[in-house]
Amino acid sequence: MAETLKVLGISGSLRKGSYNTALLHEASRLLPEGMELEIYDISSLPLYNFDLDNENIPEVVKQLRDHIRAADALLIATPEYNYSIPGVLKNAIDWASRPIKDSALNGKPLAIMGAGGLMGSSRAQYHLRQIAVFTNMFPLNKPEIFVTMAQQKFDADGHLTDEVARGLIKDMLVALADWTRRLKAKL
Repeated sequence: MAETLKVLGISGSLRKGSYNTALLHEASRLLPEGMELEIYDISSLPLYNFDLDNENIPEVVKQLRDHIRAADALLIATPEYNYSIPGVLKNAIDWASRPIKDSALNGKPLAIMGAGGLMGSSRAQYHLRQIAVFTNMFPLNKPEIFVTMAQQKFDADGHLTDEVARGLIKDMLVALADWTRRLKAKL
């Protein structure tokens, strides 16, 4: 049997009732065999400041980088703010991508999903793909997960009720496992 793949899940939302955090929890219930998901909280990260990125780097930043390095792949669920990713997610990526020559994100397989309004965070997801180019993450192309009208697709307990979206998440997780193993074999 293949080794268990460790996936680190990051939500781009700090909101207590976040649909994107709920998507990560839904993904944890839909994992294929041989995959585990840790949902990582980025709420305590300070704003990126190059002056802090030295030998006195904040412990929470070290922990973020260590968790990313220990993961085989990343799964990011992002809302869309002002046609892009939220500042808190960009901040986490900025911390994780430094120092550039030793970036925790370099070569990391990435799956992206998001929940939102009429477009389900599509513009934010495309901006995240642009960021992945510079950080040298390797995003999974398909399936794309855009949970539209999210307020209508989660129950009171935060469970995703849209069976089509649940099926796409299952498919994405299987594809992420395959993508991650293929990339590991080439490196």
